[in-house]
Amino acid sequence: MLNKIKKSNFFLVLIDIVLIAACYILSLIVLEYENVNELFIVRNVIFSIFVYQVVLNCFRMYFNLVNYEIGKDYLKYIICSFISMIVLTIFGKIFAVEYLDFLRINALASVLTAGGFIAYRLIIREIHFRKNNSELYNSNQPMCNILIVGAGLGGREMIITIKNSDNKRYNIVGLVDDDKSKYKKKILGIEVLGNRYDIPRIVDERDVDFIFLAISKIDPINRRKILELCGETKAKIKVWPTAEDVIDKQGAINSLRDVEIEDLLGRDPIKLENRNITNLIKNRVVLVTGGGGSIGSELCRQVIKYNPKQLVILDIYENNLYDIEMELRGDYPDKNIETVVASVRDRERLENVFKKYRPSIVLHAAAHKHVPLMEHSPLEAIHNNIFGTNNVVEVSDKYHVDKFVLISTDKAVNPTNIMGATKRFCEMIIQAKDKKSKTDYCAVRFGNVLGSNGSVIPLFKKQIAKGGPVTVTDKNITRFFMTIPEAVQLILQAVTYANGGEIFVLDMGDPVKIYDLAETLIKLMGYVPNEDIPIKITGLRPGEKLYEEILMAEEGLTSTKHDKIFISKPTDVSSKMIKDALEKLESIEYNKNYSVKYVKDMMKDVVSTYHEAEEVNNEKNK
Repeated sequence: MLNKIKKSNFFLVLIDIVLIAACYILSLIVLEYENVNELFIVRNVIFSIFVYQVVLNCFRMYFNLVNYEIGKDYLKYIICSFISMIVLTIFGKIFAVEYLDFLRINALASVLTAGGFIAYRLIIREIHFRKNNSELYNSNQPMCNILIVGAGLGGREMIITIKNSDNKRYNIVGLVDDDKSKYKKKILGIEVLGNRYDIPRIVDERDVDFIFLAISKIDPINRRKILELCGETKAKIKVWPTAEDVIDKQGAINSLRDVEIEDLLGRDPIKLENRNITNLIKNRVVLVTGGGGSIGSELCRQVIKYNPKQLVILDIYENNLYDIEMELRGDYPDKNIETVVASVRDRERLENVFKKYRPSIVLHAAAHKHVPLMEHSPLEAIHNNIFGTNNVVEVSDKYHVDKFVLISTDKAVNPTNIMGATKRFCEMIIQAKDKKSKTDYCAVRFGNVLGSNGSVIPLFKKQIAKGGPVTVTDKNITRFFMTIPEAVQLILQAVTYANGGEIFVLDMGDPVKIYDLAETLIKLMGYVPNEDIPIKITGLRPGEKLYEEILMAEEGLTSTKHDKIFISKPTDVSSKMIKDALEKLESIEYNKNYSVKYVKDMMKDVVSTYHEAEEVNNEKNK
């Protein structure tokens, strides 16, 4: 490949030399025809070639691939010719070189040379383009009609990228843009056909296969509205990548991504008080339990940015732990990162970890969280979530941790499943402990996070990829959603407000109907719901309720300095109540004939707001 490029550039140099000589001779003949001296011509042409070649090489013009040159490259040829003209004229004046001291001769030669440089390079590029297209038309590869949304910088770059791509199967039918001044105008030869509201009509009229969203700087609400309009069509939607994506994936076309549900949340970016978070974390030892999980790993990614003295990542599952360790060590080779394989169930092991690392902040994300699985194994949920949390709480108190944060869930509110009931009990543990400890204990409660392990979105994508059906448990089921980075940013911000005993509630936006979410995702991937991809209602799973809540009846909300973080009114929980409840739960194993129902009944005794899902759902449907 290198030899091919060198060979190609060698011929470019030869052509340029001939072109420079021809343009200079033509200028002399046109402007000084009667006085032309052949000896002077040869000497001056040779010197002109030398100057032009020096300037062209200074601008590294022979390092370009002619097939991929764009407007700014052609501008450089004009600049090179202008500089060469100035150099030749100055040299001619200083040394009184005949003909070279004539600005008009050098100017005409410069114009002709610049035009020649650009013209023959465009011809080479067009020949290459037609050759590729003829190969395409002789193949069985179909053309894809593309509509680009956005006639700004992103749209322009997309046109250039597509035109310069070796993959010539893309045919750009036009652009759309909300700027009225651009309507009917052309961007690099591609016409602006209308605004966002014309997208469905244009897709239908022009038989568009793909819509490329090429607007990088747009607020989330307008992005969502545009994508909803695109979703009304049968075209598949792709999103123009960020600069980081292009670098990571080595090319803009390769890094075009499918539209994600995150693009449709339509929420403004979260604004953080970074100084407060820095003051909280900088130069302190931070321990994250469950650090290999979806929430735990994101906690680690964001904590490390605030320069902790040491980040200790604890997880029982070594594969996830290894992944996050390798990622962080690669991105932050100079940071102090320690990984510990351990279970929160093992009190003695936790004692050793805390004694060795002496954490100032503990972010407790370790938990069993899959609702249906825990319905069948309730004692495992109790062991891991309740007793594991209690272990970490007690050890944190013993080793004088400054702040302890429990990662909780909206399923802890009026729980209808074992997982939610155990998380509610964990909230009760930290509220009771906070009353008698110098450690500030708090919990942060939020709903489903998009893209987490067990999240519905990855499942839907797999089902769509297989041709369906997409399974939804109930047509009326709703959930609150937030992206993992959003949730973790708010967790860290909430901790800066913690004085102890709070349950922080994150603003999750409006609840989303899962059925609508499934329809939207199918549309965004270019299919028609219940025609191309069927949606199947499977019935509610064990422990699942139709509507999640963020507050219990006895709780009220107090605002904080952040508009997306609230504090629920603390409930009256005593240490004795927790101790008695733990003893009652410990007694389950002494009953060798315990059943799932027996375990659930015991949980109802210790968590008064826990009720069976069927009972709650029936009440909601009345």
